[in-house]
Order: sequence, then structure tokens, then C-alpha cells
Amino acid sequence: MREIIDLTKDLIRFQTVPSKPQEIKRCAAFVENYLRTCGVVYKRFDYENTPSILVLPQNGFAPVLLMSHIDVVDAPAELFKPLEKDHKIFGRGSLDDKYAVALSLVLLKNHLLRLRKQGRSRNDLPFGVLITADEESGGFNGAKKVLGEIKTDFCIVLDGGSVEKMVVKEKGIATVKLMSRGKAAPGERPWLGENAMEKLIDDFVRLRAYFVKSAPAHQDRAVVITKIHTGNLHDQIPEYAEASVEIRYTGKDDMERLFCTMQKELHSQIVVEAVEPLFPGGESSHLKLLSDISAKTRVGFEDGANDARFLAQFGIKGIVWGADGDRSRHTPDEHVDIESVYELYRILDEFMTLL
Repeated sequence: MREIIDLTKDLIRFQTVPSKPQEIKRCAAFVENYLRTCGVVYKRFDYENTPSILVLPQNGFAPVLLMSHIDVVDAPAELFKPLEKDHKIFGRGSLDDKYAVALSLVLLKNHLLRLRKQGRSRNDLPFGVLITADEESGGFNGAKKVLGEIKTDFCIVLDGGSVEKMVVKEKGIATVKLMSRGKAAPGERPWLGENAMEKLIDDFVRLRAYFVKSAPAHQDRAVVITKIHTGNLHDQIPEYAEASVEIRYTGKDDMERLFCTMQKELHSQIVVEAVEPLFPGGESSHLKLLSDISAKTRVGFEDGANDARFLAQFGIKGIVWGADGDRSRHTPDEHVDIESVYELYRILDEFMTLL
């Protein structure tokens, strides 16, 4: 299983951030070369210049699908130099989500080798693998497009949870713009104008009152500003301002009603760009088998969101699961625990063998 660790390090070295599409393509080519070297037949998709790589049994049906992604959030160049110490791998993408890509590839290779030794073929493969490249930017050209091409009963999204926690429910995502209008004026005479940015800030404070964290479970909705723009000239009171806002909502929320209620209290206009569904998981025989194999693992809820939210629209049941990393994803200290990677591999290997 040492191959998983070495492969994870190789993948970390690619700076696969959204602003570097050529690095994403280089990393995808690296994955393709690994598959070709192992004699694995795969299919590559390219939607809006975003690569995805899919491996399925020969008949096109995968009883189980493993899904992971090669793209990562921005980071300084030094975080793309993997470091192994204290039984952990450090580096951008070590936990989110390149160890999962490596694990999926090695598991796939080993199962195919086992089948060939038994005189069987790729058609007997009990699982498929989907590797995408835009999870961190929404997954709209990766998982959302490619899942429609796949027939599967159960998907394991290797992008969250921990070895001892399989996630069967996550929040949904709503993306919204707040658009504020005021009156322009010279910067040295602000009293002659109406500052659209100040109105926008006041409105966000009002909007934020609807979003409360309930420690320690954090199971309530949450909101964050991701971008602010005015477009005004230097030394001028802005007459227009807008903010991009991301809302994480729960199954208890009626988002249409919530937007209507908030709009009545704001000067800014609320423009709803998208409301992505929650990830509902669902009971299945596959989940029961996994739970039987991994007796220490419980099912639970997480307040994050990822490409698992696209499963429901294709009628696919599943879980979000993964190795341990001390909640370090997206931080300068991002790391994955090596022993937990090995344990996850062991469980998945047994699970796939029993299918």
C-alpha cells in the first residue's frame, strides 16, 4: 500500500488550482498515463475545457462508484511540495482530495490484477472510478455532467467524513448576489452622494442575522461573502456595489420563503443565481455492508457540501467518506493521516471483494 502514499505525493506536486487550467490538464494526463500503464480502459470527458476521467466495468454498469477530484484551492507554491513526517503527508490537496485519487487508482489496479489472475475480465469489476477536476469551483462541468453518463447503485464520495464517520447528510448551497444602488459624488464631498457600498455592508449585516451557528454541531444554515465589487472610479463615492454570497442551508429551510422575507428588510436587491440540492444519502444494502465490515464506523451529518449533492438528481444513493486529517483541509497545515488511508483502503478492498 506504500504506492498510495508515493502516488499522493506525485499528485500534490501538480498545482491544480482553478486559475491554472494547464496544471489541471497536466495532472489529468498523469492520471491517464497511470491507467494506461496498468492496462486500464478509461474514458475522458472534457466539458467547458474541464477534464474528468471515468473507469467502468466493460458492460458500463458499476455496482459501486468511487468519486474523487484532483483540483484544489489556491495556496503558496511551497504547499505543493509534499512533506511526509509524523505518519502524515502534508501539502495542498493531501486531504482534499489527492490521497483519495491515489487510493482509488491503486484499488482499481489491484482488483483488476486479481481478476486477471482468476481468468476473469474488466466486466467482473465490482466498482467504477470517477475523477473530476472542478469540485472546488462547483462541480458543474465534472460530477454534474458525468454522473448523467453513469449507471450505478451506490456512490462513495471520498471527500469528507473520517474513517470512523460515514456522512449520509450534508447541507445544500445557494449562490446569491446582493446588488446595491446609490448616488455618485466626489470623494471629498461624500455628503452629496449615497454610498452604494455602505448600503451593501449594512444590508449584509441585516442578512447575516438570519444565519446562526449552533455550536458544537453547526447544523444551522450559514453565510459568507466570497467577492465584493463596485467598479467605481478613483476618489468617487460608488453608485453601484455588488457582493457574491454563498449560503449553506439545511433540510429545515424553505429557501424561497427565506429570500422573500429577507428582501423585505434590505435596500439591496437579492438575485438568486443557483440553489443546489442537499445531499440526502439514503439507506441501502451497500451502506449496511460497509457498516458491518467497519464496526467502529458510525453514520452522521456534516455541515460542508461537495459534489455528493448531485447524486440525488440522478437517483443515486451514497455516502461521503474519507481518511482522517484533523479538519485541516484548505489550511496551511493541510495533511492526511497515513494509517487512516491504509485503514480506509483495507475496508474498501474487503467491501469490493464481497460485492
